[in-house]
Amino acid sequence: MKKTRLEHDLLGERKVPADRYFGIQTLRATENFNISGIPISHYPDLIRSLAYIKKAAAQVNLELGLLDRPLADAIARACDDLLTGELLEEFVVDVVQGGAGTSTNMNANEVIANRGLELLGCEKGRYDILHPLNHVNMSQSTNDVYPTALRLTLSHKLDDLMKEMAYLRDAFSHKAGEFADVIKMGRTQLQDAVPMTLGQEFGAWAVMVTEDIQRVQEAQSLIREINMGATAIGTGLNSHPDYARLVTERLRLLTGIPVVGSEDLVEATQDTGAYVQLSGVLKRVATKLSKICNDLRLLSSGPRAGLHEINLPAMAPGSSIMPGKVNPIIPEVVNQVAFEVIGNDITVTLAAEAGQLELNVMEPIIAYNLFTSLDMLSRACRTLADRCVVGITANREVCRQMVEHSIGLVTALNPYIGYEKSSQLADEALKGDRSVYEIVLEKGYLSQAELDDILSPENMTKPRYLYQGKDRNPPADT
Repeated sequence: MKKTRLEHDLLGERKVPADRYFGIQTLRATENFNISGIPISHYPDLIRSLAYIKKAAAQVNLELGLLDRPLADAIARACDDLLTGELLEEFVVDVVQGGAGTSTNMNANEVIANRGLELLGCEKGRYDILHPLNHVNMSQSTNDVYPTALRLTLSHKLDDLMKEMAYLRDAFSHKAGEFADVIKMGRTQLQDAVPMTLGQEFGAWAVMVTEDIQRVQEAQSLIREINMGATAIGTGLNSHPDYARLVTERLRLLTGIPVVGSEDLVEATQDTGAYVQLSGVLKRVATKLSKICNDLRLLSSGPRAGLHEINLPAMAPGSSIMPGKVNPIIPEVVNQVAFEVIGNDITVTLAAEAGQLELNVMEPIIAYNLFTSLDMLSRACRTLADRCVVGITANREVCRQMVEHSIGLVTALNPYIGYEKSSQLADEALKGDRSVYEIVLEKGYLSQAELDDILSPENMTKPRYLYQGKDRNPPADT
C-alpha cells in the first residue's frame, strides 16, 4: 500500500498520499469538482502566474519584516521550481470549480509549502514549520491572488494571440502584393458590383486583421490592472499599509508585465468588466475571421460550378463517396473556432453579470472560457495562414472573363451618359446576353477610344479624374 500522511482542515482529517506535494484542500477539490476533466496544469501559464504572485508576496513580506528569511527564501525557491515547469503534475484541481478560485489558490499554497519544506530538509506536511496559509498565503486572499493570476495569464496569452494575428496579417499582405494585377469583379449582396483587383480584396483582409490587433492591445491594457493587496473584499484586511504598492511593484519586476494597481481595490475586487471587454474583442476578432473564411470558401467554390476565382491548397480528400472532391477544410475549421468563441462570450457575459456585492464567484468559468477562446484563436490564425492563405493561387483568366462579361461595367458610364441610359444599357445587355461594350458602340453613345478608356477594368479599380464630355486627362498644373 502507498504511504500516506495525515492532514487536517476545518472539515476534519484526511489521508494524503505521502509522495504528493498537494494537501488536504486540494484532495477535497479533486473529489468535489469533476466537471470539465481539465486540470489547471493544462494551463502552465496560470501555474507560472501563481508562482510569480507567491514569490512576490514572500519577498515583500520579508521586506516588511513579516516573514523570516529562511521561510521567505524557501517559498521563493519553491516558486522558482514552478517557474521552470517542475511539479506541474501536482496541480490537479479542475479548472471549473466553485469557491471563486479558492481551490486553485490552495493547490498552489500546498504545493509551494511542501516543496519549501523539502528544500528546508523537512518532511512534507510539517506545516508547523512552513504553513500553506500562515506563510505562503500571508497578506493574501484568493480574492486578490486568483484574479491577479488570471490577468497575468491573460496578458501573456494576448501577446501570443497578437503574434499569431500579425503572422496571418502578413500572409494576407503578401498575397495582396502577389495578386495586385489580377482584375476581378467585386460583389455586393452576392451580385456583380464593379471591378477591383484580387490584391485589393486580400489587402482589405490584412487591414481588418491589423485593426483587430489594435483592439486586442487596448483590451490587454485593461487586463493589466490588478487588485493585489485587496485581500478579502478590497479593504486590505490583514495586510501591511505598504503591501499593495510593494507587491505590485515586485510583480512588475518579476514578470516584466507592466501591471498597475487599481485605484480602488473594493471596486476592483468585484468588477469583472475588463473580462467582458476582452471577451467582446475576441468575439470581434472571431467574427471577422469567420467572415474572411466565408469569402475564401465562396471565391474558391466549384471548381466547375462555382465562382472558382481562387484555388485553396488541397489539404485532404473531401469525400468518402464523391471521388476527386476536395473541400475547404481549413476555412471550415476556423469558422467553427469562431462559433466557439462567440458562444464563450455569452458565458463570460452571464458569469460577469452573476457577481453579487463585493465579489464575483464565477471567475473560474470566465477564466476557462477566455483561456479557451485565446488558445483556439491563436492556433486558428496560424493554421489559416500556414495551411491555407500561403498556398492560395489565382485563376486569372476566370477572373478576367467574369469582369469582361459583367453588367457591372456599366457603372463606369454614369458620369458620361447618365444614370438613366446606363440603366437601360444594363437591362438590354442582361436580357440579350450581350456585352455592355458592344451595345454602347452600336448606339453611338461613345467612340471606341473613349469606351476603351472608360471601361478599362484597370482604370475602374481606383479613383480618376472625370470630365463629362471633355478631355478626361487631369490639367497639366495639377
